[in-house]
Amino acid sequence: MSNYSKTTDFAAKDALSTGNANKIVKGTEIDDEFDAIQTAVNSKADTNNAALTGTPTAPTATAGTDSTQIGTTAFIKDAIDTAVAATKEALFPVGTIYTQAGVSTNPGTLLGFGTWTAFGTGRTLVGIDGSDTAFDTLEETGGSADATLVSHTHTATSSVTDPSHAHLSAQGTEFPIYAVSGTATGPNGARTGDPHGKTEAVTTGITVSTTNSTEGSSATNANLQPYIVVYMWKRTA
Repeated sequence: MSNYSKTTDFAAKDALSTGNANKIVKGTEIDDEFDAIQTAVNSKADTNNAALTGTPTAPTATAGTDSTQIGTTAFIKDAIDTAVAATKEALFPVGTIYTQAGVSTNPGTLLGFGTWTAFGTGRTLVGIDGSDTAFDTLEETGGSADATLVSHTHTATSSVTDPSHAHLSAQGTEFPIYAVSGTATGPNGARTGDPHGKTEAVTTGITVSTTNSTEGSSATNANLQPYIVVYMWKRTA
């Protein structure tokens, strides 16, 4: 905005000697001064419902001020930055695990704050369990993607088929065999010399079928739980 600058030094005229032409106050001088004052006044904003133009400025209020004082852009920006910083700290404190399934950019760049390091490469997350020594310490690791089955046993079941059969005498006659006084007898008469009778070698016809149950697998990567891959980081500072 323009400021008024006086162009005629009226007080200096008083010091001039009488008869000096410059001692006279001219109407044009007065008119020029009033024109300059009017111009300066017209460039000022009204005190009520002023429509400011250009880039007006104002004193910046102290951070945290809560009053009817004018809030400059500097004051507002500081207030927003403070609120955002507090919100970020509340939402993402040190130790936070951040996951991203779209981009690999470090959260320090994405969020604009904090120090973040890659976390849990090739591992899933498990909640802490103080009652289980495998899960009772933060960032404790365990397990293996290549684990094989633990030692175990299998059960075998056998079935026997024994079709009926008979022993034969030396003459090829079928008979049940029993001994009487050292002499083998049968439906066809006595056979002496062998208390059990004389028989020929024959096939029994007995067969055995065994089935061995199979459980599990010991191949590499055979024991992975269902999973989904994402980027993970941990805030360390």
